[in-house]
Amino acid sequence: MGAHRRKCDWCDSGTPIVRDMEPVNNDYQYWCEECARALIIKGDPIETYRELEGEPIYGRLLDEHCTLKRFYSFATA
Repeated sequence: MGAHRRKCDWCDSGTPIVRDMEPVNNDYQYWCEECARALIIKGDPIETYRELEGEPIYGRLLDEHCTLKRFYSFATA
């Protein structure tokens, strides 16, 4: 299944912008912008991730909404 056909694993409707590279549950790896934002605001951001749209959308969400002082890593491979 191509990335353009995939839906968010949580809401099953949004287009994924980020993939969790170390998910706690493999059923929830792909997240749309709205669900990813909710994770960050809830205090449970994705720590090792891959941006899917070619733009740092998730990185910007972390900058805007994350107050935790953790190290996040962008997966390149």
